[in-house]
Amino acid sequence: MRRPPIRHLDLAGSPEAMGDAHGRAHAAEIRQYADERVDIVAGGLWSGGPLERGAVLELAEACLPAQEAFSPRLHAEMLAMANAAGITPAEAVVVGGFTDFVDTVRATTSGPHPASATEDDCTAFVVPDGRAAGAGMVGQTWDMHDAATDHVVLARLRPDTGPGALVFTTVGCLGQIGMNESGVCVGINNLTGNDGRFGVMWPTVIREMLAQATAADALDVLLRADLAGAHNYLILDADGRGYNVEAMPSARPVEVLADQPLVHANHVTEPAAAPFEGERDTELMANSRLRQSLAEAMLAGTGEPIGAERLMEITREPSAICRWPDPRYRVESSGAVIMRPRTGDFWACWGQPADNDYEHFSLTPAAAQHS
Repeated sequence: MRRPPIRHLDLAGSPEAMGDAHGRAHAAEIRQYADERVDIVAGGLWSGGPLERGAVLELAEACLPAQEAFSPRLHAEMLAMANAAGITPAEAVVVGGFTDFVDTVRATTSGPHPASATEDDCTAFVVPDGRAAGAGMVGQTWDMHDAATDHVVLARLRPDTGPGALVFTTVGCLGQIGMNESGVCVGINNLTGNDGRFGVMWPTVIREMLAQATAADALDVLLRADLAGAHNYLILDADGRGYNVEAMPSARPVEVLADQPLVHANHVTEPAAAPFEGERDTELMANSRLRQSLAEAMLAGTGEPIGAERLMEITREPSAICRWPDPRYRVESSGAVIMRPRTGDFWACWGQPADNDYEHFSLTPAAAQHS
């Protein structure tokens, strides 16, 4: 499907002011999206068994203390967004942190991981300085249930304290993929965890990581977070330091970026994380491995420097990486992002990259601001 240019959301000021502006700008859409996501959890398709809507929201409300303890600033922003949009704080937890929240629901209700649950199927990569044309980059598709695609936005954050940032996200969600003015990038893949808990949802973790000055600082944020569910995090900064972390609530093995690109899809590769991976459908696991191997092969190429265009071509790969929904698995590539922190270059695409154009945005890197 051909999409128009990605929608913009400009948020500035205090946490409360940013949240209020977010909620007011997309109030009706946030309410719709929250209802959709609560209904998906209640239906049991992704969460291990049917629940009453009230029970879903009780579980989400139980995550609020962990959210507030982890980042009072971001908790205040989320509450202001919820209030302005006309949803409850519990609904804000679900609409923003859906893929972590279903891990929490399965674990706390002892529900099985249903074979029908597809979750999101992002393919992500980090390219080190030594293999990149110009400077290191992070890139990925963002794949999700096709109902999410309509709600994609690109937010430019101008907080009254801390670095500004560009964040690819959906309405009602604090942030999903981003780059800040200090030159820190964070990307993600979803993982299926069997150890969910009443903890912090991944968008709050992403935003706190994007408040940091270095990749090492962002890594520290991730390692101390009381995570609600499982995600893989890819981190890179303007100095070329990078990490890949299979972050489960119970384990967080860290892979340090060396001289070759790192690629990650939606299955665990580190032995320390393996005991905490939930069972996935055989076909979906095979697809995750295929996407990872395809991206690795495309990055290997001829050994020539890798530029942004090469990464865009990977996201457009039509046999597995760029996804279209089908009647069984309603997962599609809702968008894609390429980020180069040293130069502040940020490319974003809304919808399938094979059918849509990337747009270029920029942040002034911290080094340039102080030169």
